[in-house]
Amino acid sequence: MKLLYKILLCTIIIMAVAFGLSGYLFVNFVFETALNREIAQALDDSNILQFAFETAALNVPTQYNVLQDIAVEQIGAKLERSARLSERCLRLSGEERKILYVSDGFPEDTSLLMQIPEDARTWQIIQYGGHYYIHTGIRVNALNRNLYLETLEDITEIFKERTMGFSVYRRVTLAMLLCSSAVMLIICIWLTKPIRLLTRATRKMAEGDYSYRARQISGDELGQLTMDFNHMANVLEGTFDELREEIRAREDFIAAFAHELKTPLTSIIGYADLLRSRKLDEEKHFLSSNYIYTEGKRLESMSFRLLDIIVTKRETVDLQPMEVETIFRYLEDMFSGNMEQNLKAAYESGVIYAEVNLLKSVLLNLVDNACKASEEGGVVELSGHKQENGGYLFQVKDYGVGIPEDELKKVTEAFYMVDKSRSRSRNGAGLGLALCVEILRLHNSELMIESKVGEGTCISFVIPGRKAEIR
Repeated sequence: MKLLYKILLCTIIIMAVAFGLSGYLFVNFVFETALNREIAQALDDSNILQFAFETAALNVPTQYNVLQDIAVEQIGAKLERSARLSERCLRLSGEERKILYVSDGFPEDTSLLMQIPEDARTWQIIQYGGHYYIHTGIRVNALNRNLYLETLEDITEIFKERTMGFSVYRRVTLAMLLCSSAVMLIICIWLTKPIRLLTRATRKMAEGDYSYRARQISGDELGQLTMDFNHMANVLEGTFDELREEIRAREDFIAAFAHELKTPLTSIIGYADLLRSRKLDEEKHFLSSNYIYTEGKRLESMSFRLLDIIVTKRETVDLQPMEVETIFRYLEDMFSGNMEQNLKAAYESGVIYAEVNLLKSVLLNLVDNACKASEEGGVVELSGHKQENGGYLFQVKDYGVGIPEDELKKVTEAFYMVDKSRSRSRNGAGLGLALCVEILRLHNSELMIESKVGEGTCISFVIPGRKAEIR
């Protein structure tokens, strides 16, 4: 059963119980009030009849010392004929509770007569002949006789009114339930609308439409739930986009890797087949062997860099203190024999905490990339500066071809090369920056790249001060 119908059903049940109970209590209260009023009136009338009977007994001729039974009958008949008692019946009984006078229609039941006390009144409600009556009883003392006076008053109208009240209230309750149910249905539809919108949004997302969002139509808890759901959907959509991008990057990686393997392998196989299938002169033999050696070294370099990337993604590093001067001297020595580019180093001395070999690999890749991007004889600047927050800034700058703005975010992907022909001509495979990113991640750092096409590129990173002591 839908939540809408559950709420509606529970509301109808609660209203039905509330209306029924309140109606019963109200009608019964009105009935008991009227009944108590009639009982009090009947008892008062009984007292009046007692007084009237005793007064009439005093008017009996004095020759009788004791009130005769015939006199009792006469007084009873006279009282019955009085206008005040036109709607009442009465019964008079003697000392032995023998009936002396009784009105027509008075029931023969004598149970109340036998219970009349000597000094009090009594009453009961009886049903007789399809009617309801108040039956009262009282003791009368007249001329040395103790008699018993009973009255019978018809109160059927009160019971009819109660029955009619219940009937009317049932109809009113039914009408109120129908109207309340219609109003409550509208309210339930309005209250559960956010849930239906959330259900629709969930179904849409399950069908693959991750951009669909639930419409927020209230500011209550359901509105907050809708807001949280949309936020969750945004996060999920972002995650899905990242996963799709990662899958695309992996597919591109596999395609680029296969292509990068194919190129040197084709050259190696071709020149090896040439060497084994025919006899070449010394120059051609040297060139063929040199191609095989060069492409083999490129495959070796590529495999080592791939291995480095895999290792850095799976392991942490043991950071040790090191002098930055050691790194800069190492780089100067490594590129001192490069006649195509001019490396200029300028740095401030200091101590940083890092993994020496990995940090050297980062700077080697950055300087090597800068050399490849520069024209022959171009200048490559390598610098290091202390930071106010205790970190140390490394910076590699060239004045080469530069990187287009729309490709800046892609240059750190494995096998991605801005100028593929230029990179391959210099034994590049597009793995250097990807390796740098992973190594710097282990050092809680990242690459910062600034570049303009035709003006050059500046790549920098900071070894954090929280793991460094700068002197």
